[in-house]
Amino acid sequence: MAHALCYLHHDSTPPIVHQDISSNNVLLNSSFVACVADFGTARMLDMDSSNHTLLVGTCGYIAPELAYSMVVTEKCDVYSFGVVALETLMGKHPEQVLLWLSSPTSLVNIKLIDVLDSRSSLPTSQLVARNLVRVATLAFGCLNLQAKS
Repeated sequence: MAHALCYLHHDSTPPIVHQDISSNNVLLNSSFVACVADFGTARMLDMDSSNHTLLVGTCGYIAPELAYSMVVTEKCDVYSFGVVALETLMGKHPEQVLLWLSSPTSLVNIKLIDVLDSRSSLPTSQLVARNLVRVATLAFGCLNLQAKS
């Protein structure tokens, strides 16, 4: 997913914003490689314009600043990527993830066990645990609620 978004945002001219990154729009191929799908709401950014848009996307994955400003940027996809990453780690619907994040104590001294889906077993390898911490850290960074458009 990250490689696909990087390509859309940085290697495509003009940049493309997907606007609907959600778990339903990420498909796995036969080698379990994630592929971004459904470009029905995608938009090419005009670097000489304000890029105002209608509110599109899947509820729970839409960046809050998009709802307030109606200005689409690459940051909207980045926020959605963070939601999908946490949804995958936590095994919870985005609304539950965001509700958990809104708790003032949820991010204080957070541990990996607090983030991982309770239905799955804990990692036994330190390498796997470190990689999971990296993904969780990246996801939390993508969900910066103080982001500017």
